[in-house]
Amino acid sequence: MIRLAVVCALASFSIVPGAAAQSCAGSPVAVQVLGSGGPTVNRDRASASYLVWLAGRARILVDAGGGAYLRFGESGASLDDLALIAISHLHPDHVSDLPALFWSIDQTRKEPPLPIAGPSGNDPVPGFETFLKVLFDQTNGAFRVLGGMVGGAGRGVPLEVMVTDVKKREPSMVFNRQGITVTAIGIPHSDIPALAYRVQAQNKSIVFSTDQNGSDPSFVEFARGADVLVMHMAIAAGATSPLHAAPAVVGRVAQDAHVGRLVVSHIGQFDLNAAIADVKKFYTGLLTVGADLQCTPVP
Repeated sequence: MIRLAVVCALASFSIVPGAAAQSCAGSPVAVQVLGSGGPTVNRDRASASYLVWLAGRARILVDAGGGAYLRFGESGASLDDLALIAISHLHPDHVSDLPALFWSIDQTRKEPPLPIAGPSGNDPVPGFETFLKVLFDQTNGAFRVLGGMVGGAGRGVPLEVMVTDVKKREPSMVFNRQGITVTAIGIPHSDIPALAYRVQAQNKSIVFSTDQNGSDPSFVEFARGADVLVMHMAIAAGATSPLHAAPAVVGRVAQDAHVGRLVVSHIGQFDLNAAIADVKKFYTGLLTVGADLQCTPVP
């Protein structure tokens, strides 16, 4: 009886430990967590990265933090299938594996250029196009061997760079091709320009909140009615931060947005049970606790 009670208590959300790959290839629409870890080192979790699978193919990569390159390979996805890379912001735990991915993608992609989206800049952080040039410019870039990524005739496949103004109050169209629509909106992440993304395809919607403190009601409207909302839970229950939403705030945002399922990810090293309890004080819907390589079909 005690075991049955525990199972029933956990029935409304799921925890998938470790990094056991789950196939997304059989789902018409699915979101896969490549990296579920927070800003600090975690032996079980790579840094932030996600795939959107459509009709058995990985079509959109959202962020590429440390470990994303390995997890991408473990997922069974093909770089050649990507229609878009969407970068939320330029903290290292969201972009550090881009060069590794690009080192491989020029060998596999048959139809350049590859669309890639990111945020505008400010004084502390360069705009996304400048960031890419610092990395890949064929004359002065850190990875000059991939100089063809941003102009020039180097080894890399050319990128179609799209920069979204994070100060714009209305959602911006980022991508609208091949039956896939992606919009973005700026969200509060202290003084770091950051974007949330909404992916719509096959009459389904997936929203990626990225790192944010949850203080802007515009994001609730942006996420409203999404089939799946991926929100980051990087700080412990009861903690506060100008960068990250507390677990209770994550729950309130998801509840107010009336989403079909909440996936919490970018998980820090703290008492996870206490954090989930705080989320569930406010959010009464379906809940999944993210783990690396976990696949969530979108019903």
